Amino acid sequence: MEYINKYRTMLLSENQNHNLVSRRTLEEEFDKHVQDSLEVLNHTHWENLTVVDMGSGAGFPGLILAMNCPNVQFVLVESDKKKSTFLEQAALQLDLNNVIVDTRRLEEVGQDKAFRERFDVVTARALASLNVLLEYGIPLLKTGGTGWFWKGTRAAEEVAQAETALHLLQARVENIYWYRLIEERDRALVKVVKQGPTPEKYPRRVGIPTKRPL
Repeated sequence: MEYINKYRTMLLSENQNHNLVSRRTLEEEFDKHVQDSLEVLNHTHWENLTVVDMGSGAGFPGLILAMNCPNVQFVLVESDKKKSTFLEQAALQLDLNNVIVDTRRLEEVGQDKAFRERFDVVTARALASLNVLLEYGIPLLKTGGTGWFWKGTRAAEEVAQAETALHLLQARVENIYWYRLIEERDRALVKVVKQGPTPEKYPRRVGIPTKRPL
């Protein structure tokens, strides 16, 4: 709790200078962002794993999960320099030795041999549609690794639209966990399992996954 309170103070202060999270809602919804970030731990147990959080923004869910999983190594990928600088400062001030911040586009990280197929888990919250997230995230996972993707009420629809991406990237949706954040079944966690090596062409070059989703 001490970690969370310190992080909250830092985020509210930094948000006055740089709009990291919507100022209109941050103060009243901070606790909901934290609760939402931690939901994944109700469905899985992480110990001595490597996790890459894609598009970490101001730290939801990556930084929140790092505070709660000290024995797990996190790489937070955030291409926005202001946000990645905040993440670095927060990790330093909170003494989170299990956090590394990477300020690159996800397409670049996915083609970097030092990162490609090296992670046990990939996470993403409020970033892109599922078929796009899969192209970013599945190449980073080891075979047998797991993706956890935070979604809203259209989660099942996004899963259906991601059928081609799942096939091309050798992955499958294992489950959709529905839960309540504000209203009944307003949030979902989509659990994806990687079944085989990712073809070398994925992820495609910067900008293509969002322009021409699989």
